[in-house]
Amino acid sequence: MTVIIFLIVLAVLIFVHELGHFLAARAFGIRVDAFKIGFGPKLFKCKRGETEYGLNLIPFGGYVKIFGEDPDAASTSGPDAARSFVNKARWKQAIVLVSGVLFNFIFAWLLYIIVFASGTTVAADDFRRYADSFKDERVMVTYVMPDSPADKVGLKYGDIIRYVETTAMNVVRARSAYVPTDERKKQSVEEIQDIVNSFGNKPVAFEFERNKSRNTIGVTPVGGLVEGKYAIGIAMKDIADVRIPFGFAIWEGFRYTLVMIRETAVALYTFIANIVIGQPDFADVAGPIGIAGIVGSAAKMGMTYLLMITAIISINLGVVNLIPFPALDGGRILFVAIESATRRRIPAKFSNIVNFVGFALLMILMVVVTFKDIVKIWR
Repeated sequence: MTVIIFLIVLAVLIFVHELGHFLAARAFGIRVDAFKIGFGPKLFKCKRGETEYGLNLIPFGGYVKIFGEDPDAASTSGPDAARSFVNKARWKQAIVLVSGVLFNFIFAWLLYIIVFASGTTVAADDFRRYADSFKDERVMVTYVMPDSPADKVGLKYGDIIRYVETTAMNVVRARSAYVPTDERKKQSVEEIQDIVNSFGNKPVAFEFERNKSRNTIGVTPVGGLVEGKYAIGIAMKDIADVRIPFGFAIWEGFRYTLVMIRETAVALYTFIANIVIGQPDFADVAGPIGIAGIVGSAAKMGMTYLLMITAIISINLGVVNLIPFPALDGGRILFVAIESATRRRIPAKFSNIVNFVGFALLMILMVVVTFKDIVKIWR
């Protein structure tokens, strides 16, 4: 089921991206010869007008074959050259190239609108303006430091901290799997941190919830993890369930899309910078197998989480395609910019070779990342 859901998500995102290129090309009167999802053996094809539509076996990609995007004699000076991509004004070429990315961003925005309007879990501090609509405000573990006291007792990312015991009986209660009642004031992240620090190196009882099951566990804080304080080695965030009115959801979806585009771009820049200096961190990068696992986990948590993850992947797809690297939309946009500045067309043979080499390097990178994903799963 994970594989099926992942393939559906991937096919939808590819379709959205290529649809952007397709509609922009058609709007400018550029001939589109093919619109296909996937590579390899054909599963389905049909031809309407001058465009052949198809679905291929291998879903890791897709393409729109735009006449003249890879220049040759027919597209530059043939009978239908006037409808060739390469002979259109360069601003029109740039719009066609960037439309795929734009559609990915718009699609993510639409998904966020649906999520916010139907109700979702949010970081409480980022949505305090809707505090009156909050339900079940709580504290979630967002990071567990390896080999920390929290890690050793089994606390995990996603655990909900319902209460931290402050009485002298906390250790006894923890050892007897004592589960407190809900008749208590909700503790904030800052309050939990203060309680842990005040106990010094004495055990503290954490009541936590995981998969709708509650338990209490004893954790002994240590010094040195946080300067000047005792800590157990976790990061926490206040979260809450909220449903935003549709009109406001449109704005919040737009704002959140911009935030995620920025965060994705910064993370990608950091990754590329580390490659340049010879210190790439592939632990923060996921290939098809890793993404499939993420999508599968989100699907198990519910439709809202699946839509959120799909929106994030759509944004990632858009941002990555903007990289000025051969074979990507960003690389082709760079070529158009160079031609605009020099007022000279880049030789077709040169651009085709560069794009082919760029595509080969991207395939190698995908193989490396996929291998890392397999090793991670094996371990």
